[in-house]
Amino acid sequence: MTLIKRNTDNWLPSIFDDMFKTDWMDGGRTMNRIGTSVPAVNVSENDDYFTLEVAAPGKTKKDFNLELDNGVLTISSEEKNEEEKKDNNGRFTRREFSYSSFKRAFTLPETVDVEKISAEYKDGVLMINLPKREDAKVQAKRMIEIA
Repeated sequence: MTLIKRNTDNWLPSIFDDMFKTDWMDGGRTMNRIGTSVPAVNVSENDDYFTLEVAAPGKTKKDFNLELDNGVLTISSEEKNEEEKKDNNGRFTRREFSYSSFKRAFTLPETVDVEKISAEYKDGVLMINLPKREDAKVQAKRMIEIA
């Protein structure tokens, strides 16, 4: 069984997604809102667990929110920056601000042991480990004796 991405940000019909959700000037990264990119997520599976790797350089672990609700794992981040420069009279000579956010949601298979989920942020990658329940792990091949 695999993890499935749940699109929680579908405000346009899918026929328009490629036109409006792609940043043509930035190598085709997926966009969830105008000017806000969604980080790439690698999903891998082995016999014991699933792993999600979220590429999010320049952030800290405090920038992320991980929420599990009804079998749906939601990864989100929100960042606000504001910079002001004033002259000696207190008037603005320059004021810049930016806002960026993303949200990704994944429906977890029933085989995941939700009590043992763990996460770590290191070198620009958020790594989420989703261990499988013992009864869901692949059992070793064995021979059955015929009586």
